[in-house]
Amino acid sequence: MHITRYTDYSLRVLLFVALKGEERSTIREISESYDISRNHLMKVVQELNHKGYLEAIRGKQGGLLLGRAPEDINIGALVRDTEQDLALVECLGKQNKCVITGACRLKPMFAEALEAFFEILDGYTLADLLTDTQRPQLLRLLTIS
Repeated sequence: MHITRYTDYSLRVLLFVALKGEERSTIREISESYDISRNHLMKVVQELNHKGYLEAIRGKQGGLLLGRAPEDINIGALVRDTEQDLALVECLGKQNKCVITGACRLKPMFAEALEAFFEILDGYTLADLLTDTQRPQLLRLLTIS
């Protein structure tokens, strides 16, 4: 399984905002901390806000806050929400035109693998990424004070 850059950035944005806690984050500071294009982050933030993962506050004193508590942001659900195509092989997708689908064992095998992948991710929340062990190192690496 390979997640897209979009999902990767979504996870990073949520992690950054969670690390800041009640202090508002900006796209600019997230962009600079991760060395990611602001344009890419704007699209990510817009969708995360639309889906309730973030709260985007406009105006001079605006910024980003988590839309839910870190323990209520499930990693598996986030990946499902941000990935556009989870079909590992053509026959798992909506546009399946493979002529051997009826006789092939790849479809159930890859479907089982995808289910196992999400079963693991469903066991984690954003809070699991913010343990007392990881938090200080993440704050230092991202230059969050």
